[in-house]
Amino acid sequence: MAGMTPQDHKECGLALYEAEKAGRQISLLSQRFPGMDLDDAYAVQNEMLAARDAAGLRRIGWKIGLTSRAMQEALQITTPDSGVLYNDMLFANGAAVPAGRFIQPRVEAEIAFVLKADLAGPDLTRADVIAATDHVAPALELLDTRITRKDPVTGAIRKVTDTIADNAANGGIVLGDGRFDAGAIDLRWMGCVLKRDDIVEETGLGAGVLNDPVMGIIWLARRIANYGDKLSAGDIVLSGSFIRPVEAPSGSHFVGDYGLFGEVHCDFL
Repeated sequence: MAGMTPQDHKECGLALYEAEKAGRQISLLSQRFPGMDLDDAYAVQNEMLAARDAAGLRRIGWKIGLTSRAMQEALQITTPDSGVLYNDMLFANGAAVPAGRFIQPRVEAEIAFVLKADLAGPDLTRADVIAATDHVAPALELLDTRITRKDPVTGAIRKVTDTIADNAANGGIVLGDGRFDAGAIDLRWMGCVLKRDDIVEETGLGAGVLNDPVMGIIWLARRIANYGDKLSAGDIVLSGSFIRPVEAPSGSHFVGDYGLFGEVHCDFL
């Protein structure tokens, strides 16, 4: 089946950007373009990001998604995906997310890496990532989708190409207050108890991210090196969720309890 043309990439990227601004969803790109592959998906994402850049928004980092085995099996893939974080996505700990800010928000638990040096190239090691990391922090990722999760007519569900095109379902990030030395922690055992309205919805450990959250950073740096890009000093990098996404309806209150590493809070108005 035929893939997508550069014009298709541009039109779909702009449609996603306009959908984000309008707070609405578009139909599944994977249905409109049955031959759409991962390269097409990232090309659409790039066009969406270009529209955000042109609007004056500032890139502040990256997110890695689909790192857990369960999520990969659900989407029948064997590799993570990635998207880009912007300044308008960053929320303070304890933030109140305005009603209507997102379309269908969900929450995930993550470990955020904040870099103090660039990371580039295909030969990065775990030691390279630790040396380039200023600190890690507990975080909540706020997911959203500008593409419908399920086609109301056919019942078809979103594919990984839809998710990637939609900036890997990026919505926002809430950073915890703690700052920790990545080299002094076994990140595999850094975990979270996620509560919604005082009910424990999910628990998980950093090991759920490719057996070591650092491996997510290595994967991302290697992937973008293929396109001449790199992770830069000052970037915030979400290393991937180790729990399933939890729905965040209006009126809900979330607490990510990271034990000795502190709590991350947010409310959805």
